[in-house]
Amino acid sequence: MRRFLPDTFTMLLLASVLLASVLPVTGEAQVWMALATKLAIALLFFLHGARLSRDVVIAGLLHWRLHSVILFVTFAIFPLLGLAAGLMLPSSLPAALYTGLLFLCVLPSTVQSSIAFTSMAAGNVPAAICAASASNILGMFLTPLLVGLLLSASGGGGFSMTALEQILLQLLAPFILGQILQPWIGDWIRARKKLLAPVDRGSILMVVYLAFSSAVVEGLWRTLSFQDLGIVAIVDVVLLATVLAVTMFGSRFLGFSREDEITITFCGSKKSLASGVPMAGAIFAGQSVGAIVLPLMLFHQIQLMVCALIAQRYARSA
Repeated sequence: MRRFLPDTFTMLLLASVLLASVLPVTGEAQVWMALATKLAIALLFFLHGARLSRDVVIAGLLHWRLHSVILFVTFAIFPLLGLAAGLMLPSSLPAALYTGLLFLCVLPSTVQSSIAFTSMAAGNVPAAICAASASNILGMFLTPLLVGLLLSASGGGGFSMTALEQILLQLLAPFILGQILQPWIGDWIRARKKLLAPVDRGSILMVVYLAFSSAVVEGLWRTLSFQDLGIVAIVDVVLLATVLAVTMFGSRFLGFSREDEITITFCGSKKSLASGVPMAGAIFAGQSVGAIVLPLMLFHQIQLMVCALIAQRYARSA
């Protein structure tokens, strides 16, 4: 029964939303909170860059066929499914939630959970490390571009160079700095995962609290209904089920080994909350970011529960 319960981080996310609903940050405190959040996100991506071993990247890049499939699913099949979902959604669904669904579909894969589930299922872990990391690096460029394309196709706004510049400055620049310093500090950081884990989760909680504070002040809960949230949850489930089927059976059809099939299944079906929340703040600045990240937050919990079951099934059949 415990596998169906939300994990600790999800409970903290819900607590952040509740706190923002009851006690949103405003005024001068919001300005300082926004600055602290940007610094925390920059530190998060600096640590990601410093953790990633170059030997792993080089070894993983040699398996280009596997990575091509994962990237194709992440940045092509997922966005097409998002557009298809828009054709079937009722017109009464708030625009911010539909924008959030499209945004979810163009995000990169997760890093930590993709690797963890691949390892649990006895898959190709080195390839998973490289694939998930490459997805996040490319996502800094592809996600804002695809957001512009999908929103234009669905009648929304277009691509914003300002958003891309903010992402490159806030996310990519710290990541590159971490990679430059990785030969000197990488081992030290990798040896202190538990000590540095609060930076990962704390920065995301700060972004969520800040985003929902602004949305609550703008009247978020007066414009959304339980029916809207239910529709989004159903769409999230259908999206995940479809992509899991595509990655699992598609990798078998293409002749990949069992270990590679596991890597493709877990790296290709996930969407990153850690990258998505700060990207949303940069891409949708001035909009209702709290509502836009709601589909991603729901998808995050659904993918963890479903992929945990799949990983256990793979492990038992090994």
